[in-house]
Amino acid sequence: MSSGAEDRPGVGIAHRVPDLGALELLLAVARLGSLGRAARELGITQPAASSRIRSMERLLGVALVDRSPRGSRLTREGALVTDWARRVVDAAEAFDAGAQALRDRRDSRLRVAASMTIAEYLLPGWLIALRAQRPDTAVSLLAGNSAGVAERLLSGEADLGFVEGLSVPSGLDATVIAHDRLIVVTAPGHPWARRRKPLAAAELAATPLILREEGSGTRQVLDTALGGLARPLIELSSTTAVKASAVSGAGPAVLSELALGEELSAHRLVSIPLADVRLARALRAVWPTGHRPTGPARDLLSLTRGAA
Repeated sequence: MSSGAEDRPGVGIAHRVPDLGALELLLAVARLGSLGRAARELGITQPAASSRIRSMERLLGVALVDRSPRGSRLTREGALVTDWARRVVDAAEAFDAGAQALRDRRDSRLRVAASMTIAEYLLPGWLIALRAQRPDTAVSLLAGNSAGVAERLLSGEADLGFVEGLSVPSGLDATVIAHDRLIVVTAPGHPWARRRKPLAAAELAATPLILREEGSGTRQVLDTALGGLARPLIELSSTTAVKASAVSGAGPAVLSELALGEELSAHRLVSIPLADVRLARALRAVWPTGHRPTGPARDLLSLTRGAA
């Protein structure tokens, strides 16, 4: 019987995964081929770097680096861990960019309002790119549904917005920056997960669904596709809450394809094919009519177009 940390209640993943500093060190060793050069790049001593690598190896239970007078070389296990580490560090950078934008700083020069799906899954990457171009620009983020984004812009609380609906809110100009589609998903144990025929619009409309709240772009697309006949089983104000309810088996849900990659690949949710329903939508940048973005807002808009 194992007596490892995974078997002890109350021991979370943070006790089983190396910290970001250790992962950044491993990436530097892989890139530079030398523990000493990696230590200098990160501003730490070589003994401290060696100690950090050894601690990481003890934590993971595998050797990561072969050390020799000619330099440091990753083991096969180390190369695999490095690939995983790169994803974690990239995700941490996106998390940091999003969290920094949420802080309501007095010296903010760019105020961005974004609907929830865009704020959660697209905006952090754009903010990382903006930081590289404008490192001194402070960004504040106001997240809500598409109707709320329009209100923020029209009241002067935001300089640039991003929405997900089928149309441009009144009083705003817009440009399409990307396209998205909605997917019907269920937990693997739901009867729909075993069906052989695509789901028809009539059956979708007749079934109570876990939905985003009215005013969200996701809800607007679904209501339009079903002629206003969507039946809410539960209405929730965040994508994360809708996913969690669907994973728990509460019922089918309708969400953006952008939000479902991890759940679908891990088979926590199953995508249900549709027969005669088109749930596509444009993602738009928006701003008050006649006030085209300038300065940092213009730069961010250019970055989103490049990414699209």
